[in-house]
Amino acid sequence: MRASPKTARQQAGVMLLEALIAILIFSIGILAVVGMQANAVKAVTESRSRSEAAMLANQLLAQIWVDNPKVNIGAYAYAGAGAPPTRLTNWVTEVNRLPGASGLPPVVTISNITAQGGDVRIQVYWRSPEETSLGAPAHNYTVTAAVYQNE
Repeated sequence: MRASPKTARQQAGVMLLEALIAILIFSIGILAVVGMQANAVKAVTESRSRSEAAMLANQLLAQIWVDNPKVNIGAYAYAGAGAPPTRLTNWVTEVNRLPGASGLPPVVTISNITAQGGDVRIQVYWRSPEETSLGAPAHNYTVTAAVYQNE
């Protein structure tokens, strides 16, 4: 049985329309994958910066513990302005390697100083280049510890 010429004309171009719709759906899928990849890269970069900030803050805290806190704890105080104390010079240089951290100095606060030590609060700041251009607030990592030595 043959299709009448009228039915054949009604179906002309249907395959082309189906192909165009398939290409559109495929393109939307590809764009979604590209978007997810961009978000994954951003999350990994942020995670890396946070991990580095945590490592640097904990590294300084360990240095304070080792450096006789009864005597030297006050030598680590740094408000983030001016030149850092001698004991912090190398550490501040390392912190400034975080993205956008050169304009955001770290802050080391020493409080409740006694003959045995004191309370230490270390704050490390950073900001990605994209966030800097948008004027977004800086990220920070803060560690607080009581550093006392009994004897």
